[in-house]
Order: sequence, then C-alpha cells, then structure tokens
Amino acid sequence: MTQKRAEYITWDEYFMGVARLSAQRSKDPSTQVGACIVSEDNKILSMGYNGFPKGCSDDEFPWDKTHEADDPYNAKYFYSTHSELNAILNYRGGSLEGSKLYVTLFPCNECAKAIIQAGIKTLIYGEDKYADTPAVRASKRMLNAAGVRYYRYEPTGRKIEIEV
Repeated sequence: MTQKRAEYITWDEYFMGVARLSAQRSKDPSTQVGACIVSEDNKILSMGYNGFPKGCSDDEFPWDKTHEADDPYNAKYFYSTHSELNAILNYRGGSLEGSKLYVTLFPCNECAKAIIQAGIKTLIYGEDKYADTPAVRASKRMLNAAGVRYYRYEPTGRKIEIEV
C-alpha cells in the first residue's frame, strides 16, 4: 500500500499563501496587504486586498502617502480600504461568527473594530511592522478585550512557486 504524500502544506501555509497572493492584487505602490477569511472547518469564505472602493478609479484617486499643502486631502489614506475590511465586506454568505482571518499585516484599530463586530475569533498575521503605533496598540487592546485570539504566522521556509 502506498503511503500518503508527506510534503503537503499546512492549513496556515495554505491560507497565508492565499492572503499573500491576494496582496498581489493591490495597486498601492508602497504597501500591498492581503486577507483571507476561513470558516472553522477550513473553508475559504472571503478574500480582500487594500485598494479603493468600487467606482473610485485607481487612476484618478491619489496613491500619495503625504498631504500636499495645496490639497490637504490628496493622500491615499482618505480613500483606500484595508484588506481586512474588504474581505469582510466582500463576504456574501451568512455570519462570519467563529471564523479565522489570515492577514499579511497586523490590523489597524479601524479594522480591529470590523473584525470584532463580524465575530471573527482568530487572527493570524504575517508582519507587525507598525506595532508601536497608536493604531495598532489600540487594535491589540480591543482584540484582547473582545477575546479575539491572535498570533503571528511563523514561516516554514518552504518555497512554493506558482507559475501563471
């Protein structure tokens, strides 16, 4: 009898891979973030990436990070939607209660509110490069208070190549 294949990827590798692949859809020139929401039984429910809302042209809205003196609202932060919120809003099913969220960057406080309200119970993140910012400190405080478990994805070092 043949033994099963031993080199298959773990659920965390699989879903973080989907989140990373989703991030590649972002047109943001400086930061690409992806998210993947998964049911308790490991079925993909939704995905998202950071970008502008439907109907807001990627060519007409600003990608700049800073506010220009002559137009203080000419910064992407006023217009872009984060990957976590996009994934929540993209979901067309019933409840997200008890689901898991894989995201390539630790969520800000605004996304933490949406995660909590959606009923997501576990958050697996790739990077936490803004850990010392007020937005992420507030996010962690709210996630802790709401009982949302979170942990950092630990890369296995395995390289998975996708040819497109």
